[in-house]
Amino acid sequence: MLSTILTKSFSKDTALLILRVITGTVLIHHGYEKLANIENFADAFVKPLHLPFPIFLSYIAAFSEIGGSWLLIIGLATRFGALAIVGTISVAIYHALVTSGFNIYLLELLLLYFASATSIALTGPGNFSLDEVIIRILKSEEVEENVSSTKIKSTSRDSEIKEENKGGLFQFLQANILSDTSS
Repeated sequence: MLSTILTKSFSKDTALLILRVITGTVLIHHGYEKLANIENFADAFVKPLHLPFPIFLSYIAAFSEIGGSWLLIIGLATRFGALAIVGTISVAIYHALVTSGFNIYLLELLLLYFASATSIALTGPGNFSLDEVIIRILKSEEVEENVSSTKIKSTSRDSEIKEENKGGLFQFLQANILSDTSS
């Protein structure tokens, strides 16, 4: 048990889980605040950048923060969610630099969000995510297709494969995710 906890893979995956969930959780309220008064946000943050369609772009910013945060939290399409956040935060950093110059008090939170989302986009979600579960299920189906395409001569081997397939999703998750310490 201790060796499982101390392995590099478990530590890395746990760190990515913590980074994803906390980043998504603390960022999501920014998107909801934008939606609460979208015109005010457009006037204060989009119009000073002289971007076209400020209301539309404000909705894009709000939904990318909300949607990207939820994708980070649950670990589904994680890199896409992280890239949506990186895009929105990049514009926010640009806005802070244009309107206030290099003011570290305005930039520090934005830079932390940017670093977190960029790290997640570059490294992926880790093993404790829905992305990883989907990938493992697809890989196991691919292996099953390869096995079934080759003719198995022994009927006893055929019955063993059927017994393995009856294990269910919980046994699959336990065998492939919860006990994985190889990488």
